[in-house]
Amino acid sequence: MSGSTAVAETEDLTVEVDGRRIVDGVSLRVLPGRVTALVGASGSGKTTTGRALLGEFPPGARVGGTVRVAQAPVGHVPQHPAAVLNPARRAGALLHDLARAQVREVPRRERRAAARERVLYALEAAQLPSPAALLRRFPHQLSGGQQQRVVLAQALLLGARVIVADEPTTGQDALTKRRIVEELAAVAARGIGILLLSHDLETVRALADEVLVMRDGRVVESGPVERVWSAPAHPWTRQLLAEQPVPARVTPGGPRPEAVLRVRGLRARHRSGAEVLRVPELAVRPGECLAVVGRSGSGKTTLARCLAGLHRTYEGEVLLDGIALPRSLRDRGRDRLAAVQYVFQDVRASFDEHRPVLDQVARTAVRLRGRSAAQARSEASATLDGLGLPGELAGRTASRLSGGELQRAALARALLARPRVLVCDEITSGLDAVTRRGLLALLAGLLRDRDDLCLVLITHDLDTARLADRIAVLDAGEVVEQGPARDVLTAPAHPFTVSLVASAPRPAARS
Repeated sequence: MSGSTAVAETEDLTVEVDGRRIVDGVSLRVLPGRVTALVGASGSGKTTTGRALLGEFPPGARVGGTVRVAQAPVGHVPQHPAAVLNPARRAGALLHDLARAQVREVPRRERRAAARERVLYALEAAQLPSPAALLRRFPHQLSGGQQQRVVLAQALLLGARVIVADEPTTGQDALTKRRIVEELAAVAARGIGILLLSHDLETVRALADEVLVMRDGRVVESGPVERVWSAPAHPWTRQLLAEQPVPARVTPGGPRPEAVLRVRGLRARHRSGAEVLRVPELAVRPGECLAVVGRSGSGKTTLARCLAGLHRTYEGEVLLDGIALPRSLRDRGRDRLAAVQYVFQDVRASFDEHRPVLDQVARTAVRLRGRSAAQARSEASATLDGLGLPGELAGRTASRLSGGELQRAALARALLARPRVLVCDEITSGLDAVTRRGLLALLAGLLRDRDDLCLVLITHDLDTARLADRIAVLDAGEVVEQGPARDVLTAPAHPFTVSLVASAPRPAARS
């Protein structure tokens, strides 16, 4: 691969861990001002390939082939930007530190103005207008999209000529996704090359110039985006691009049972005292799925955390079978801990990277149901196997499983508590289309088979919300609309819901 104009490239890259080749002969080029996308199922090798441009590899990896990058920093916008922001420093502090370090040659009396000019340039390029108030906040006071733009501004301040963007639209609503596409397109227009790692096929089609399709560590197809979309040659590419309907939900007829979970007069605050969520009334009945949708920063996760006892600064009540739950997880007894289980969006952070996943899943049955170690291990193995993680995979450490595999393990861990309420926070947002549909089918099956279980599905994705019986729409911390899923999705009443439905991607016509 000659690539004299490439800002980054790999040639015949191989990465082997514990005798397993997770990247197998990948060659790619990132050109200035162009967007190259890597797509594929969870575990296909996208992230490992992308991180190779950063010089980062899994512990103990054997690496072959060649990685070349331009003589400039490589920027990285990770899937979870909060992980690379210092929680104890305001968002603008590091930006100003980086800028001051770059203007040391400027006369002392001009440095402050020169540094500020560089910061403002980076913020403008990262699509962060009017940043003064935002940069005074700490990372936890920013939405995921705002955190992402701060990280992007840091990379631009460092003078990056190539940006590795890892799942930048994961967990984002349709309106925010559109803005992220505009941000990255603006960065590319400045002559910066972008390597986009994504399962979000709509974003890839809207943004990328070239696409490489990966499976089991190999590139099975590559070419211009429109060519691959209009005439996919490889069977796996055709499967990945195929439209697959969300599993149908049939709401049982007859009298409706009493709610398992009910929220009344909920008003949640940050520790600073600022009110961030107001929910007058929500109810979820046995066998029912409630989807909570809205933009990034609308309060969806705060609501989920209140239900699970992870956010205790609120007024009002969360009731289980008509009895108020203690606000804090620490005050809930074993039965109530088991009854309401939470499956996190950042699933990797919820596992110990160094212990076998099977042991971590089994621990739930020991701790919350009093099962013996042998009984718990047997139940965990059977549950994991039923969710598509047979013995060999279940015996691996979390660091050796893909995001999709870990998401199934997290679901198994929650199910081993035998919950009455399962709260799933954006659990499909980091998954490719095929894996996502499989997980939704599993959830639909659980509701069909467990008539004592109800599901609260936190999601930005209206297509995923079609799994639900009912939908509640949040905007700026307020429930602006709720009702049967079909009514909300086909005849929305509130202006915000109308805009959300209108912004949702629709399948493109195939030629």
